[in-house]
Formats: sequence, C-alpha cells, structure tokens
Amino acid sequence: MHIVIPMTRTVTLTEEAYTLLKSMTLKGESFSDTIKRLAKKGKLTEILDLYPELEKVEEFEEAIKENRKALDDRMQ
Repeated sequence: MHIVIPMTRTVTLTEEAYTLLKSMTLKGESFSDTIKRLAKKGKLTEILDLYPELEKVEEFEEAIKENRKALDDRMQ
C-alpha cells in the first residue's frame, strides 16, 4: 500500500498578478486548479504577458511550448 502526499511549492506573486489570478479562479477552485486549467487551455501565456520584460528573452516562446508539453504529458 502506498500513500501519496501531494507536494507543495511556494510562489511569490505581485499584488497585480494575485488579483488577476483570483479573478480567474472559478467557484470552489483552488489556485493550483486555476493554474492547471489555464495552462491546459494555453491561457497561461496571457498571464505571462503581464511581464513585458519576458518578451526580450529569445527562447521564451520555446520554453513555454516545452513546459506546456511536459505539463500535458504529466496530466495524461
């Protein structure tokens, strides 16, 4: 018999990012559920667009694609 204990991570958000994430959270949904839902639908990049300094990173788009595929693979 195995007991699965979910791991948690601490993420720091600006007040603006927190307010945005909170506004996108559905009733009864945790922030983790919201992030997974948005990432699965490809909307996580919309959140990341709040940080224009990331647009200067040449590999940003490729990193998003790779992370999205990895997340999709783990969720299946």
